[in-house]
Amino acid sequence: MKKQKQLMTQFLYEKSWTKVDDKEAMRLIDDEMKMGDAKGTLEYVKSATITGKTITVGECRFRQE
Repeated sequence: MKKQKQLMTQFLYEKSWTKVDDKEAMRLIDDEMKMGDAKGTLEYVKSATITGKTITVGECRFRQE
């Protein structure tokens, strides 16, 4: 069975990446987008980062380990 990759985040001014769960990631996305759809954006981020991409939302980057 393949282990699910962990979502990681980093603000533009930070040097290290931090593991986050879905709840924390949605909070970060909501903070960056203010009136956006945090749940829909998180689903997009997760699907896009699975291929190795890094996605930036406001000043926050997301990738998978």
